[in-house]
Amino acid sequence: MLDLEDIRAFVEVAEAGGFGRAGQRLKLSKSMVSRRVSRLEAELGAQLLSRTTRGVAVTEAGMEFKVRADKVLAELEAARDDLVQRGEEIVGSLRVSAPLSFGMTHLAPVMAELAARHPKLQIDASYSDRYVDLIGERYDVALRIGSLPDSSLVARRIAPIRVAVVASPAWLEKNGAPARPEDLERCEAITQANEVWRFQEGRKTITVRPEGRFRADAGPAILAAAVAGLGVTALPTFLVGPAIERGEVVPLLLDYPMPEAGLFVVRPPPANHMPAKVKALTDLLLERFGGEPVWDVCARHHAEPGQAAA
Repeated sequence: MLDLEDIRAFVEVAEAGGFGRAGQRLKLSKSMVSRRVSRLEAELGAQLLSRTTRGVAVTEAGMEFKVRADKVLAELEAARDDLVQRGEEIVGSLRVSAPLSFGMTHLAPVMAELAARHPKLQIDASYSDRYVDLIGERYDVALRIGSLPDSSLVARRIAPIRVAVVASPAWLEKNGAPARPEDLERCEAITQANEVWRFQEGRKTITVRPEGRFRADAGPAILAAAVAGLGVTALPTFLVGPAIERGEVVPLLLDYPMPEAGLFVVRPPPANHMPAKVKALTDLLLERFGGEPVWDVCARHHAEPGQAAA
């Protein structure tokens, strides 16, 4: 009879790429993890890992076994969640990854509310623009913004993500408002490195490569520079919407919308089973941000005079 914990140890080593890192995940010593994998190999009569001075590599037999082991562990997790869902409470731990700007401005209050609703749920939230490996790094769920590439992950769209071109009233008074996207090439722009701005004019796409002396790698820093009157910038409405509502910046070129992206909840497979803890988060996100997000309402209600909201 194979030991479930031995199987789990092997899967962790295969995904972490070493006994030490797997031990950290499992809260076991490196030697204990090694003994468990060796015991599993003895039971199976096959070498699952190739051990070298540089680390470990999964053998062909190990790769085949891991595919089935992943399914077994996923089924057990699903069975546990099904039992949990029969009761009123959600228990266990939820590990979440989210983009820095959106996470700090909008997700953080949602995670606090989720924790308040489910006192027995342990939450570990990571706010970073690093693109995490959900399966390899053992995240339960991630929030991602943009257009998702094809992958084995399961995604649920929560809300649209739109971008607004803005500048401060003081900057506009001094420089005037651009009438067309091409006018931005003569404007002082605030950007991240090597940005390209694309606008829609009917079926035509207008591409602009903005230039300026102020760059930053974080949305809030770019917004602060725009509010200070250093130039024109393009930011997601979830970040710039409140500043528009306060009158600190003015939306421009609303007749030339930029391509719309999406806010997605992404989780590992299987697609036919959503863990209760992930469902609780997804439902709360839909409750807070579904339909027309509040940040877009701000932008629409404070459109530049004489222009139709996008």
